[in-house]
Formats: sequence, structure tokens, C-alpha cells
Amino acid sequence: QVQLVESGGGLVQAGGSLRLTCAASGLTFSSYAMGWFRQAPGKEREFVAAMSRRGRNTDYADSVKVRFTISRDNAKNTVYLQMNSLKPEDTAVYYCAASNSAPWSVPSATSGMDYWGKGTLVTVSS
Repeated sequence: QVQLVESGGGLVQAGGSLRLTCAASGLTFSSYAMGWFRQAPGKEREFVAAMSRRGRNTDYADSVKVRFTISRDNAKNTVYLQMNSLKPEDTAVYYCAASNSAPWSVPSATSGMDYWGKGTLVTVSS
């Protein structure tokens, strides 16, 4: 059974930082591209960042470029999202997702993901 478990969310002031962690189990982690998505209240789930299987390729939403960094440790079956210079508009539930896509692929569509975590809430106060 595949499980993706996010952690690291919380309340932070604008300008602060958080590091999200997603621990994966039940799948061959290095065979999956990994991504982070988020969903704010009343809005659709949107792409944040993604990384290819071995970490060679990355992609970011324009709204988080420069501020957020995705990374992965295939030995630990874990993917991270370092979030700096947080803004109130970053407030959302953040989801980790896995995609059994091509080796070089960096999927950014929710429909392209095969497995999802349950999410972790990030709240940025102004």
C-alpha cells in the first residue's frame, strides 16, 4: 500500500520559512517523479513544484520561483519543500504527490499524479 505522509506545516509570519517533508512508503521511490501541490480555501488545487526521478530536472510555479526549493533523498524515500520568504497568499494545504512518469519527466498537472498524501496546512500571517 502506497503512503505519502507530509509533515512540517504550521503557522509562520510573513517573511518566515518552513520546510515540508514527505515520507513515502510502499513504492519504489526512485521510480517516481515527486511533486508538491497546494489548495487554498475556495480555490482549486494548484501546482507548486516537482522533481524528476533522480532529481536532475525541476519545475516551479511562477508564484514560488526563487522562494521555494524542492529536493529529494532517494535513499530515505523522502522529498522536501523548502519555503522561504513566505507570503500570506502561500497559505494553503500542501500536498505531496508521486507520478510514475518518464525518467526525465517533471509533471505539473494534478491529473498526472498517481498517488497523493493527505496534506499539511501552512498558514502565513501578515
